[in-house]
Amino acid sequence: MWYHFRFSLDPGEENLIKAFILAGGKGAHLRPLALHIPKPIVPLANIPFLFFQIEQIKKAGITEIILGLSYQPRKITDIFGDGINYGVTMRYTYEDFPRGTAGALKAAENLIDDMTLVLNGDVLTDTDLREVIQFHQGQKADATIVTKRVMNPSGYGLVEAGPDGRVVRFVEKPPEDEVTGDTINAGIYVLERSVLDCVSREGPQSFEREVFPSMLAAGARIYSYTTRSYWQDIGSPQKYLEATFGIISGRMKLPSYPLKSCPPNRWEKRQVQIDAFSILDGGCIIKPGVVIENSVLGENCRIEEGVLIKDSVIWSGTRIRQNARIEQSIIGRQCHIGEGVRLRAGSVLGDKTSVTDYSVL
Repeated sequence: MWYHFRFSLDPGEENLIKAFILAGGKGAHLRPLALHIPKPIVPLANIPFLFFQIEQIKKAGITEIILGLSYQPRKITDIFGDGINYGVTMRYTYEDFPRGTAGALKAAENLIDDMTLVLNGDVLTDTDLREVIQFHQGQKADATIVTKRVMNPSGYGLVEAGPDGRVVRFVEKPPEDEVTGDTINAGIYVLERSVLDCVSREGPQSFEREVFPSMLAAGARIYSYTTRSYWQDIGSPQKYLEATFGIISGRMKLPSYPLKSCPPNRWEKRQVQIDAFSILDGGCIIKPGVVIENSVLGENCRIEEGVLIKDSVIWSGTRIRQNARIEQSIIGRQCHIGEGVRLRAGSVLGDKTSVTDYSVL
């Protein structure tokens, strides 16, 4: 069964081109970070992730956005509501059970009038989406897939295209010894409404595995637009951390985001070292002798004497006791990290984790 919720800034105005964000996944590969929060709103640089995508969509001149929800949908709708506070119109569809990327768009069929911009709900990019739409229109394409060249394409879907950009072959997540190129599906599509006719109403279906290959076999005009802009998915803890570094380094700009009312941070500047790249939310208490480098701290964290935090992300409400060392790690909300603890590269702790004194992870 499908449930539809519609909110509108102005019922008399409808944009023909709409954006659809696939925001219903459970984020299994991002666990334990996405265990208690949907992946599309995990905090990235202390901002719910979807704000980054909404910013790019608005830059393309699109103000009507449909979110396809399934997992913990209320946590998403509670943030965005009708979208009016963020300068967009938000609509929602809800799936009782996940039906894949194509099935999710099919659920919104009655909300789609024309061409649609589709984004996976875990893609961080500053790709010019207006330019992608113009490319799609210029090629008279049925579907355009944004692609990206990467160093290690294993684990992604490969897209092979001719010199004019027309797609000739798909290879979905090949093993390393069968990789034939370095151009991957970046999880951003521009689709004509006719593509929905290729999607069945029954059973789960994905664009990547079923719909696009069958369209290609039928002679559809599918094109590849290769972006040279910043691109990173947040589908795993390591990729989430890489996306954080992309923001800290300035390669990806922060979106506009409503300011929260938070108490100021408290520390003695002469006794604490915090580099210019790190991002701290409000209400943090930082004790003497603390060193923070290239990291993000959420609100109301308490960091005690002599702690080193480097290349890491600490979510809100976490307490780190004296002389702990946190490097290349992610710590969830309201955790307790004991005195002298060592969290080495790759450590990922879910919400409310407690680590006893002098442990090494």
